[in-house]
Amino acid sequence: MANFKGHALPGSFFLIIGVWWSVKFPLKYFHQKGKKNRLSQQQQRIEIIEGAVKIFFSAIGFLAEQLVPDGPFFHLYQDDHWVKLMNWQHSTMYLFFGISGIVDMLTYLSTHIMPLGVDRLVLSMSVLNEGFLFYYHVHNRPLLDQHIHSLLLLSAFGGSISIFLEVLHRDNIVLELLRASLTILQGSWFWQIGFVLFPPFGTVEWDQKDEHNIMFITMCFSWHCIAALCVVAINYMLVYWYVWEKGT
Repeated sequence: MANFKGHALPGSFFLIIGVWWSVKFPLKYFHQKGKKNRLSQQQQRIEIIEGAVKIFFSAIGFLAEQLVPDGPFFHLYQDDHWVKLMNWQHSTMYLFFGISGIVDMLTYLSTHIMPLGVDRLVLSMSVLNEGFLFYYHVHNRPLLDQHIHSLLLLSAFGGSISIFLEVLHRDNIVLELLRASLTILQGSWFWQIGFVLFPPFGTVEWDQKDEHNIMFITMCFSWHCIAALCVVAINYMLVYWYVWEKGT
């Protein structure tokens, strides 16, 4: 959806899952510290629920892109022309994350069938696909539009690389916290894109040719990076405090 809601929706999904990861990974790390590197039944249930939530979010996003009043309604080609390809690109992004959720569930429901690391690999491919789609999403668009989306690619491709490294170094807390940080960054930046390109509440539109706006947006991206790291650091310390209090 080429509007504010179309960016707020995926932004909210990324923020929710990113904040959740910033709590889940430290909990798992402190729980497994000093123990055998095996998931308890409770942790496995959490992973399965997380996969189901990912599928649910993806289904909502996919259907929203297709069934909005000006959406394609599942028509890709009609009357000798393509139908709402921007919506279809967004739908494709949600489709990949939905597949990732399915693989997550299968990984923990069928541990004797699914190879270890497939869940991370598919998630890495999903984030890579997101970056790939957005790379070709803004051609021939105003300069500010192109620039603000190009910054989103940094978090997308960075996230894809970090998740792929988790295939090789599973349960590495540093990589997991990096994944959480980049996911939160993606979520907050989707919201920022919505506010800049589609200002809500009747606010003044941004001049998309003003170089000062581009400089500010670049600096603003750095602020979003700091905010994401702070959220992860605060949650890590809160989890540490909770585990320490529980253990004493």
